[in-house]
Amino acid sequence: MRRVAIIGGGAIGSAIAYFLGADPAGEAFDITVVERDFSYRQASSALSASSIRQQFSTAINIEMSLYGIDFFRTLGETLRVGDDAPDIGLVEPGYLYLASPAGVDVLRENHAMQKAHAVDVALLTPEELKARFPWISTEGIALASLGLSGEGWYDGYSLLQAFRKKAASQGARYVQAHATGLRRQGRSVTGVHLDHGETIDADIVVNAAGAWAAKVAEWAGIDLPVRGRRRSVFSFSCPETLPGCPLVIDTSGIWLRPEGRQFICGFAPPEDRDPDDAPLDVEHEAFDSFIWPALAERIPAFEAVRMTGAWAGYYEMNLFDHNAILGLHPDCDNLYFANGFSGHGLQQCPAAGRGIAELIRFGGYRSLDLSPLSFARILENRPLIEKNII
Repeated sequence: MRRVAIIGGGAIGSAIAYFLGADPAGEAFDITVVERDFSYRQASSALSASSIRQQFSTAINIEMSLYGIDFFRTLGETLRVGDDAPDIGLVEPGYLYLASPAGVDVLRENHAMQKAHAVDVALLTPEELKARFPWISTEGIALASLGLSGEGWYDGYSLLQAFRKKAASQGARYVQAHATGLRRQGRSVTGVHLDHGETIDADIVVNAAGAWAAKVAEWAGIDLPVRGRRRSVFSFSCPETLPGCPLVIDTSGIWLRPEGRQFICGFAPPEDRDPDDAPLDVEHEAFDSFIWPALAERIPAFEAVRMTGAWAGYYEMNLFDHNAILGLHPDCDNLYFANGFSGHGLQQCPAAGRGIAELIRFGGYRSLDLSPLSFARILENRPLIEKNII
């Protein structure tokens, strides 16, 4: 029985643990998941806006999220433990991308890619947009793209816990500890050092450490271009309702969506104001100076909003091309990477978890080919450009 140590017990690490233990007729693994904080207070899985979309510009991201939405729709039965059928509260009101005249060509190119992969999406003229969503201002909008199904949001913390509980029910052992180093012998990693002095012996190690993944890679002498990038999320109330409101991505770069009877929103700061591993302090000033004025311009009802809360979490940002890094590095034969999802980790965790489990079990992908996300593209300087980054 091969011993697997997974560093990081969030949604990615727990999905890998689940898929490794989900085949009773296949090889059995002795799985240990090392998670530094069982409360997940700083985990991206718990602090995410927890959304899923198919409106990407690259085939691999579309395919991973198509699998993800199918998995989420049947998750209650798939991840059932005894009589406990988890419910992540999935809803599918869609994503709405708004394009200025300068963004029309890219939106049309993305639309063609999405339709080629059977994504249920429609382009809307400003008139069609206004007819469908009367509460929106079409000032400055030349074209919009709306997901008609397969896009929406859910409870990310419940998703994490569903994977974790199912993996544990299959025999995975969760250890609350800080990983502090790797024991490496030649081309293999043979153990994970923990802060309380124990070393977990391992035949296979998985780096699923999220925003802290670069440090784990460094212990093996590998440069991983992943850094934690802070993202603030603001919640606010509005006295008016917005019937049928999807997740909206404005031309300003701000996104918003309903959250119960309220709304949440956020944005990506400019590159020169987006440092690595910044403290998780909410950027409150940004709401008053940038977000609220832009929201009120796009949705007039938002002139009367009241901010009700805020939090900050990390994107585990792949600085090379903002896409996941999956699989082995050529310098090490048994250290698997599942990192750098750049804000797509929760929606891609079913596909990534299944894929890494297949690599470990079979030595190659058996279902969805995730090789476009391998380390090879980084080492060969072949970025996989995703145009639809939020």
